[in-house]
Amino acid sequence: MSTATTARARTAAPPGPATGAGVLTGTGTLIRFALRRDRVRLTVWILALLLGTLSTASNYRELYSDPADRANAAETLGSPAGLAMSGPRHYLDDYTFGAMLGQQMLGFTAVLVGLMSVLVITRHTRAEEETGRAELVRSTVVGRHAHLAAALSVAVLANLALALLLAVALPGLGIESIDTSGSLLYGAAHAATGIVFAAVAAITVQLTAHTRGASGMALAVIGVAYVLRAAGDSGENGALSWLSPVGWAQRTYVYVDDRWWPLLLCLALAAACAATGFVLSTRRDVGAGLRPEKLGAPHASNSLGTPLGLALRLHRGTLVGFGAGLFLMGAMYGSILGQADDMLRDIDQIQEALERIGGSSTAESFASMVMVVITVVAAVYVVMAALRPRSEETAGRAEPLLATGLSRSRWTGSHLAVAMGGGTLVLLLAGLGFGAAGAASTGDAALLGKLVGAALAYAPALWVTVGVAVVLFGWFPRANAAAWIVPVYAFVVGYLGQILQFPGWMNNLSPFGHVPRLPAAELDWTPLLVLTLVAAGLVWLGLAGFRRRDLETK
Repeated sequence: MSTATTARARTAAPPGPATGAGVLTGTGTLIRFALRRDRVRLTVWILALLLGTLSTASNYRELYSDPADRANAAETLGSPAGLAMSGPRHYLDDYTFGAMLGQQMLGFTAVLVGLMSVLVITRHTRAEEETGRAELVRSTVVGRHAHLAAALSVAVLANLALALLLAVALPGLGIESIDTSGSLLYGAAHAATGIVFAAVAAITVQLTAHTRGASGMALAVIGVAYVLRAAGDSGENGALSWLSPVGWAQRTYVYVDDRWWPLLLCLALAAACAATGFVLSTRRDVGAGLRPEKLGAPHASNSLGTPLGLALRLHRGTLVGFGAGLFLMGAMYGSILGQADDMLRDIDQIQEALERIGGSSTAESFASMVMVVITVVAAVYVVMAALRPRSEETAGRAEPLLATGLSRSRWTGSHLAVAMGGGTLVLLLAGLGFGAAGAASTGDAALLGKLVGAALAYAPALWVTVGVAVVLFGWFPRANAAAWIVPVYAFVVGYLGQILQFPGWMNNLSPFGHVPRLPAAELDWTPLLVLTLVAAGLVWLGLAGFRRRDLETK
């Protein structure tokens, strides 16, 4: 009896990885697994950021080949609005090609690198917990901190890979003033900023039990960092910029002074945030968040009892975020409309593009060009919203709803209605911000109505984008990520193609290429009606496919 009891005591509760190196047990395996899962995703991110930077640097050499052109650009960007859109004034003292790259591109790409890093962290931590996979993995010999450590390691590796590619590729362009030492710092600034925001995400994933909430909070931090940078650079002393990791990266004054020490601030903040994330992870259960769930009302509101009301509730945070962001984006572009003539007067390729657009003034032509960028951002929202039914299906939340009397068409149609209506709303907000700021900067009050109308004219193109997404969801659900091709192609051909003079047939392949270029062009209702009919046909086709295929169940 004693021997049996002793044997049971020895085998009843095997010790788990509680302290020391045990909390990181399995980290290496999880890193390899995460890299394998993200091999395509991260490759696309890194190559897109690299090629975008290289093409921009090459365009600078072509657009500003004359020192007088660079001097004119520096004079224009020296205004508060120009500095808010670009970077610190010190870059303008000797506006070489390298200084242009550091001032105009570093702050923008740092935001994109931050976005990549946040998505890496949430994908491999909070998303794993929300789907239940983390609990399954941690039931094996895997340490408590292994998931977060692996996610941070993957984010760091991705940022270092981007930094190395930038450091090697930029000097290879052979552009004056873009040297090896400056390019090494330029790449390191991207990596340091991306690591900071990855560490910020390590905190946000501890606060909430939902992936979208964790991503939203981290992206809000990125937005605040960019706004602080913009406000500081447009002010007199720039103190606010020192509160932002984006501001720290730009204050390396890459290709001008090549200062490395501001990156130490990034690394210190990243270390502090990462350590905080690890500590907070010990204070919650797997699958839970530190922020307590808000208790709902005893009875659901009437709106939540309908498919559309539920869809609105699910999309509410994303819709509010994009609406506010596009309003601010439109206001920022509108604030420089009054200086567009002086800023672009001596840039031949831009002038040729504006002449092809037409318009009674440079401000109207430039506004038509910028409107493509604004609508592409709105297209990002509608793709996210249109693909939400697929997320609900794969997470197992669609099956209980569709097991009731709710039809597939009504359930999917509610999400599509929010995507289409929400896309139109964010266009309206962007047009209001663009028009109000543009009217103030130019002194032309009529520009407000013109730019609101110009923004809303792109609504049918957004609806076509939703239609493409729902066709993929209905017939080819595993290929639904292909819906992102529509906004990416629209940006490359619709915006860059105007400057680089791509063939006209390439623009015709995009739904955005058929929209009248208001306010420079005259309103033509025919293409808008055709796009609306195409969108309706695509939605019908996608819903028909969803009704015929099997539902992915858990």
